[in-house]
Amino acid sequence: MNAPATKHFRTDKFDFWSFFFSGLTGLATLFILGILAAILVNVIYNGWNGLTWHFVSSIPKKDFFDAKTTGVLPMIIGTAFRVIVMTIFVIPVGVITAVYLTEYASNISIITRIIRAAVNNLAGVPSIVFGLFGLGFFINFVGKNMDNLLHNSSAVWGQPALIWASLTLAVMTLPVVIVATEESLKAIPPGLREASLALGATKLETIWRIVLPQALPGIMTGGILAVSRAAGEVAPILFTGVAYFMASLPGRLSDQFMDLGYHVFVLSTQSPNIEQTRPILYATVLVLLILTFALNIVAVIIRARVRKKLRAQS
Repeated sequence: MNAPATKHFRTDKFDFWSFFFSGLTGLATLFILGILAAILVNVIYNGWNGLTWHFVSSIPKKDFFDAKTTGVLPMIIGTAFRVIVMTIFVIPVGVITAVYLTEYASNISIITRIIRAAVNNLAGVPSIVFGLFGLGFFINFVGKNMDNLLHNSSAVWGQPALIWASLTLAVMTLPVVIVATEESLKAIPPGLREASLALGATKLETIWRIVLPQALPGIMTGGILAVSRAAGEVAPILFTGVAYFMASLPGRLSDQFMDLGYHVFVLSTQSPNIEQTRPILYATVLVLLILTFALNIVAVIIRARVRKKLRAQS
């Protein structure tokens, strides 16, 4: 018997609209990549000559508009510290919230709807508003009350500090972590939960030992997105912790700090000689990009190792 002929569902008719929109999306992608490449090339070209070891390893004097004497070490330390402290606070809170919304809360509950609406609205609030919120809540309310409870003779916590800037950034990036964690939790097959419960595990044990380890790469993706957004933000830290100049590095959470993003703002708006400051400005922007990429690369490497470990266990 002859084998039945295989049916092909490919049409010979040329679909103009499909070709047009495919090409349009491809051009849009190339346009975005082109803009990114142009920005990187411009920053690297103008800032590479100013990127010296002395520049990245020295503490500047108060007049940091001179390329021969300035440095950005306090800015690098301050930016890295605030991002790390922010990550320590935002990931646990974001994960706990996402676990509640995904695993415990009812989708038709009014409380769930209020929480989801709050998260969505929080994602659309301008960053400067978070700075004012941090000033009013963390510094004037929490910090000053802590000073009163601890009987501090002078303001220790009731003033701009590293911890308040980090907490303000944590509130700002919280929706990113919640949404990424929710999507990761929803991607876990329900059969894993059912099998764990059928073997006698409680719901908490199932979430802790089965669901969260499987969702860990997605949770770390949310952390990477949060780091990427927070590293370059300036508005939320203007009132909550950043300093124009400090002669020393921050040593405690209650200290103020210098920041690369704010330093770029100062160099671009308060320089007495723009042409003289331009190499310092581009070099500072280049350092900020390198630091942001470095923090992201570390997180990506950790996420890749976690995925490899999970695949080896499965």
